[in-house]
Amino acid sequence: MPSRRRPLAVVALIIFLGIIVGTVVGEVIGIIIPEGKVIRDVFVNSTDLNIGPLHLDLVVFSFTLGFSLRVNLMSVVGIFLVSLVLRWYW
Repeated sequence: MPSRRRPLAVVALIIFLGIIVGTVVGEVIGIIIPEGKVIRDVFVNSTDLNIGPLHLDLVVFSFTLGFSLRVNLMSVVGIFLVSLVLRWYW
């Protein structure tokens, strides 16, 4: 059986969606579990990845672009789950 190579865009989509889904699930778990529990700290502790801000000032208008992503333990689980779902679907 020949191996199917996934396009780079699909791999990036899996990682991006997995991080978003996992972070949201981690934040919800952090809301549900009360403060002071060690398991809450495992799910809530995260690292922020920032790009920008990029300021572009043109004569007619100006704008600022920036991107921030919060990654936690559930983000890794989210990447795994999204890859399983996309593998099953595709």
